[in-house]
Amino acid sequence: MTVSTTVNRVLLALAGLVLFALGGSVLAIGLGAPAPSWWLHDGRDDVLLDDSERTRWQDQGWWWPVVIAALAVVVLLCLWWLVSVLRRRRMPEVLVDTGDGEGAAVRGRALEHALAEEAGRQDGVAEAHVLLTGRRGTPRTRVVLLLEPHVDPGTALDAFTAGPLTHARESTGLKALPAEVRLRAVKHRPERVT
Repeated sequence: MTVSTTVNRVLLALAGLVLFALGGSVLAIGLGAPAPSWWLHDGRDDVLLDDSERTRWQDQGWWWPVVIAALAVVVLLCLWWLVSVLRRRRMPEVLVDTGDGEGAAVRGRALEHALAEEAGRQDGVAEAHVLLTGRRGTPRTRVVLLLEPHVDPGTALDAFTAGPLTHARESTGLKALPAEVRLRAVKHRPERVT
């Protein structure tokens, strides 16, 4: 489980717990239960905002712009959170043409792992990271190749395109497998010579 998934679950649990406590309290008090000691209002017939609370800051020019701005920020944060939850970063599976008219599904992580492992076996590639994005029938790849200092980047890119990327495209039966490849040099720590 990634950090973002953990943070998302914790935030959802906290929001759910707060909403459940407040909503349950409002329902219980509305049905006639005694108000708890921490409750803001006295009982069942009390309104959420009475006249004095509602008009308290009315003559202050800064009050309503601050309230509207704060609510707008809350709405924007909620929308950002919703979009980040709904947007899939990683493709769960890739559709493979088996040639018999049926097709099969390959787990996206398995294809990522196979592509990264083959790319990591290239001469001069210290490490490879692969991420599949896109749709099931038209995946795209994002690749980061960490290169040793002695390797020519153009040669490494050509070898990756002709080797691992072509093998992945052919083995899945895809017409095209677009790739965004980033080449980075491995940073070695300096060693003390004695």
